[in-house]
Amino acid sequence: MTQATDKQPGVLRSLDWWTIGIYLALLTFGWLSVCGASYTYGDTDIFSLDTRSGMQIVWIGTSVCLGFVLLMLDDRFYDTFAYVIFGLLLALLFVTIFNPHQIKGSRSWLVLGPLRVQPAEFAKFATALALAKFMSTYGYNIQRWKHFAATLAIIGAPMLFIILQRETGSALVYLAFFLVFYREGMPGCVLFTGVAAVVYFVVGIRFEQDLMFGTPTSVGKSVVLLLVQVFTAGMVWAYTKARGMAVSMMAYGVGLTVVAMLFSVFVIPFDVVWVQLGLTVVMVGWLVVAALGTRLRNFWLITAFAVGSVAFFYSADYVLNNVLEPHQRSRINVLLGLDEDLSGAGYNVHQSEIAIGSGGLEGKGFLNGTQTKLKFVPEQDTDFIFCTVGEEEGFLGSAGVLILFLALILRLIHLAERQPFGFGRIYGYSVLSIFLFHVFINVGMVLGLTPVIGIPLPFFSYGGSSLWGFTILLFIFLRIDAGRNLVRT
Repeated sequence: MTQATDKQPGVLRSLDWWTIGIYLALLTFGWLSVCGASYTYGDTDIFSLDTRSGMQIVWIGTSVCLGFVLLMLDDRFYDTFAYVIFGLLLALLFVTIFNPHQIKGSRSWLVLGPLRVQPAEFAKFATALALAKFMSTYGYNIQRWKHFAATLAIIGAPMLFIILQRETGSALVYLAFFLVFYREGMPGCVLFTGVAAVVYFVVGIRFEQDLMFGTPTSVGKSVVLLLVQVFTAGMVWAYTKARGMAVSMMAYGVGLTVVAMLFSVFVIPFDVVWVQLGLTVVMVGWLVVAALGTRLRNFWLITAFAVGSVAFFYSADYVLNNVLEPHQRSRINVLLGLDEDLSGAGYNVHQSEIAIGSGGLEGKGFLNGTQTKLKFVPEQDTDFIFCTVGEEEGFLGSAGVLILFLALILRLIHLAERQPFGFGRIYGYSVLSIFLFHVFINVGMVLGLTPVIGIPLPFFSYGGSSLWGFTILLFIFLRIDAGRNLVRT
């Protein structure tokens, strides 16, 4: 138990007021942005509860009160009841799947009279608590497959339920937890595999229909297969002592591909991809022989990487064209430059880019944005609210907002690293990973750099569920951090 002390002043003295100051600043700028995004010419009272700016004040006030309540709880409460909280939120997510109310094609909202609640926003902090509890258990080792599989199951369960609610964007947020895994000892090759998969998908799909030098060879397929060979050789170099083997694999792969391409261009045109597939098969066979000869597990893992890379690439096109919903496929095609569709899937992003560009260096001023006032940008006070910042506050205001978010992320890293116990550190990294994912994806989709997946900008997007969810996520960590110096007996 805690030694006899005046607990409340101790908590207040230990709070990180810098983070709270950043939080309040983001809330203030967020409210101003909601005002700008929802304001209609002729409105006389932006504080009226009949307006979104007025209701956002209510959400902000209740969020601050909620944060205060969370600070008053004992920090050990979150550790003790982590699994209970996670179980309750999972049950709520499961019930929401059968919700009869559909909003914009999604069943992710529970309608309670005039109040609408999105359980997926609260499941983030519950999942973070469960991860922190499980990964801080004595004897846990993320490099053990049994432990890693159980960890994946913790984030996989809420992802599955949210996907069944037809809320894919919110489900993708849980991929942010892989940054936590990396910090806690997950091998770098796992993270590299994820990055490689993204590269395969973007390059392969974007340039699949382009032909190389007038030959029947697809640029996308050829480049991806060459990358598979190079990445595989690089992993042999990095994770085994067979440096000579790595150099030979690289030389044969690149060299024979170049020779085949020259033959196709100047002698007989043919699809060089078949040669590359043959080289990849030979490379895999080489790895299997090396694995059997040396009995090193790393060779088997590299073999799995090579085979999985090819399988992923050839399945990506099928998933894009046969599994994804038409609107999701259209958004990806617009992002990759395969379709323009300025009146359909690309409309939101195009109008958002116009709004941000029209703001110039200093912006048009508070409530003076024309693109947003005339409602050219759909969802401009929720998912696309950053375009309001760009139009009214310009480049300087947008940069200021991003600097505030950067300050929050850096501060959270500092707080996480000073935690004396694994539970606090893991939860802290979970919090900053979720914030980082939201900011990067939301701002990226407004600028046309990432797919439009419909996730809010923390503390800016209109709505109570997201604001409460982010506040709970942050203030639980602040309370855990405030108890780091308490003496336990």
